[in-house]
Amino acid sequence: MTLQPASGALVDQIVARLEQAILTGELAQGQKLSEQALSDRFGVSRGPLREAIRTLEGRQLLERTPFSGVRVVQLSLDDLEQLLSTREALEGMASRQAAENMTLHETRQLRACLAAYEDSFRREGVGGVFRVRSVGDDLHMLIVRGSRNRWLIDIVCNELYPLLQICRFQSTTVTLRTPQRIEAVRREHEAIIVAIERRDADAAEAAMRAHLVASRTILMAQLRGEPPATAAAGA
Repeated sequence: MTLQPASGALVDQIVARLEQAILTGELAQGQKLSEQALSDRFGVSRGPLREAIRTLEGRQLLERTPFSGVRVVQLSLDDLEQLLSTREALEGMASRQAAENMTLHETRQLRACLAAYEDSFRREGVGGVFRVRSVGDDLHMLIVRGSRNRWLIDIVCNELYPLLQICRFQSTTVTLRTPQRIEAVRREHEAIIVAIERRDADAAEAAMRAHLVASRTILMAQLRGEPPATAAAGA
């Protein structure tokens, strides 16, 4: 095993690799971590590995249980619904503040993001817009950062999104990945951007909430095994 100093850069690299393994399901929800196995896998000593684990515990992607060790977080359907409802409230507020605070350059970045979303769909199909850290997420994060609210930015981008990414990558079903839903999402994103461009804070918040309610309704219906017609009603 390679021994390396616990530099900040090294810890960040391990955090990124661990996070990717969690988000893609390579490390499954509820899976217990073996420090020895991870140390051997990444070719690092246990010092920086433990620092990386502590970082991901802080982001709630990992959880430590007395006498049991560290496991990947395991989210129930109720957990997921609460996270999605929280996201709706926080991103609604972020969109309102983004409409008040975003610069012209930043709104042009939103347009570029939407164009990239459409291009991914044309070139790669449905899968192109449902990757981890997808262009759709980039658009949402640009809006959150454009709010200029550091508390919202920290909570949404650093705490909420990683947890939601686990559920998206490991639980999203085929019904959510239809061309019809992709087109609906494009229209919803367009409405949000137009409201922000017009500095219409009320419309920006309403458009973001409507978008996230539709996505939550479809996802939760699908995960609960409700009939497709019921899920489609939220599109």
